[in-house]
Amino acid sequence: MPGGKRGLVAPQNTFLENIVRRSSESSFLLGNAQIVDWPVVYSNDGFCKLSGYHRADVMQKSSTCSFMYGELTDKKTIDKVRQTFDNYESNCFEILLYKKNRTPVWFYMQIAPIRNEHDKVVLFLCTFKDITLFKQPIEDESTKGWTKFARLTRALTNSRSVLQQLTPMNKAEVVHKHSRLAEVLQLGSDILPQYKQEAPKTPPHIILHYCAFKTTWDWVILILTFYTAIMVPYNVSFKTKQNNIAWLVLDSVVDVIFLVDIVLNFHTTFVGPGGEVISDPKLIRMNYLKTWFVIDLLSCLPYDIINAFENVDEGISSLFSSLKVVRLLRLGRVARKLDHYLEYGAAVLVLLVCVFGLVAHWLACIWYSIGDYEVIDEITNTLKKDSWLCQLAESIGTPYRYNSTGSGQWEGGPSKDSLYITSLYFTMTSLTTIGFGNIAPTTDGEKIFSVAMMMVGCK
Repeated sequence: MPGGKRGLVAPQNTFLENIVRRSSESSFLLGNAQIVDWPVVYSNDGFCKLSGYHRADVMQKSSTCSFMYGELTDKKTIDKVRQTFDNYESNCFEILLYKKNRTPVWFYMQIAPIRNEHDKVVLFLCTFKDITLFKQPIEDESTKGWTKFARLTRALTNSRSVLQQLTPMNKAEVVHKHSRLAEVLQLGSDILPQYKQEAPKTPPHIILHYCAFKTTWDWVILILTFYTAIMVPYNVSFKTKQNNIAWLVLDSVVDVIFLVDIVLNFHTTFVGPGGEVISDPKLIRMNYLKTWFVIDLLSCLPYDIINAFENVDEGISSLFSSLKVVRLLRLGRVARKLDHYLEYGAAVLVLLVCVFGLVAHWLACIWYSIGDYEVIDEITNTLKKDSWLCQLAESIGTPYRYNSTGSGQWEGGPSKDSLYITSLYFTMTSLTTIGFGNIAPTTDGEKIFSVAMMMVGCK
């Protein structure tokens, strides 16, 4: 499941979403309380419209709005604002600031520290209201000779929206109108959303991809994928029909678990391109069908059960064994999951050792397959004495022999355990460029593969 990047995230922090929803009619900005000078991390459209600055102009500037100070801005008020930020306090001020076009405007500025679940201040919420009309009533021809009180009364009458927003609200109104500015300006602990992680709401049958159950399940799938990555190449190369009941049962259980994983993936959230958690069932299904569904379906087919029957044709058996290699594509998921641990030195070391061992195992299986293919000359039905398998058989005293009276095929030779250990020994020495020479390529196919393997080892 695409993780927008990685696919595994912590519970979403819904603070910004809540504060934007509750303060749609206000002008505000958020400052980072953990960095010197408290840079702005978010400003809403209301503040941009009120100040004349674009959001890009405001970002990373000080949330004290020092970039809006001018020659008429009161120095004592500036000091009080600074002191409020320094002491992580909640306060309000009447301050004269300048818009981008350097027009002076009186603002009612209110500052509130935002605390997380550990009671640590992480953000500052600064809300603004234009109160120029209250501080400097407009004087025109019709108001000449009026008293200051009369001009103020007219200004209030002409600005009903401002008056309504500054009028205190009763509790009943707060309950039904969460987006009113007066509610945000109260800045009480019961009004401001806490800066904390909250699990997004999902339908009952949808599983969060970072919940404890899904995380445990993913680790089980990861372990079984490693098991598959080891056993599939071995079974394909050494042509083992899993007649052992214990191994057959284990592989069948793995197939069932992979099948259950497909069902769970149709009901598991994922991270969208914007980093949001997608919990819509239809989007989840479409996303999974377009990504890992085909690979997962092919990987859970019961190839071992089909392969176990004695009456299965050898060609069909080889085909089913080859199709099992598709399961190795699931390692793509493993790589994405392990990517989260690359910042730890010990984890990187363990990961490199595991990758090296896995690559050596795969190459050992290929090395044996080449030797097994070339040890018998199919045209003359004779044994190639220069093959590494034939030389190994002679050196350990288990030579190949031709059964002319029975099956009419070559029999004997080293055991499969001995062949695998020898193959792994050769690939390990070749990848590390040691190469003692006691196991050496002799045929053209063996030499070509050895050259390619040594090139891999050099990298």
